[in-house]
Amino acid sequence: MLEIYNDEFFMKQALIEAQKAFDKNEVPVGAVVVSNNRIIARSHNLTEQLTDVTAHAEVQAITAASQFLGAKYLKGCTIYITLEPCSMCAGALFWSQIDKVVFSARDEKRGAGRCQPSLYHPATLVVNGPMKEESKKIIQAFFAKKRRSVI
Repeated sequence: MLEIYNDEFFMKQALIEAQKAFDKNEVPVGAVVVSNNRIIARSHNLTEQLTDVTAHAEVQAITAASQFLGAKYLKGCTIYITLEPCSMCAGALFWSQIDKVVFSARDEKRGAGRCQPSLYHPATLVVNGPMKEESKKIIQAFFAKKRRSVI
């Protein structure tokens, strides 16, 4: 049986959010939170628009999902993110007690995976998931555009 609601399906939704960020001249990171195969929150980076260094896609998505559920913990939920979370976002995901984190592209400079011990909650499954090339491509295009505008 073909399962349409899989990691790739939800990561494509996160990429749609990343494109929204790109179009707003924000670093193109998108996130969706899923519960029971249903997207309950979607977000993208808003640090420039909100003039808020904490307005990362993950933080925005955690807040929206918590409001949707009426609970501070995201038990039974999965977050799909187009870029590996930074340490701040991994900390927020820790406190949310989310069940699963799936990210596409690894962030070699700022990704939480560089930190030992892990910044994620011990009960959280962390997966470097699908759509890596698509996620890398939008990030690279964004920074190439930024470099061209500086020259």
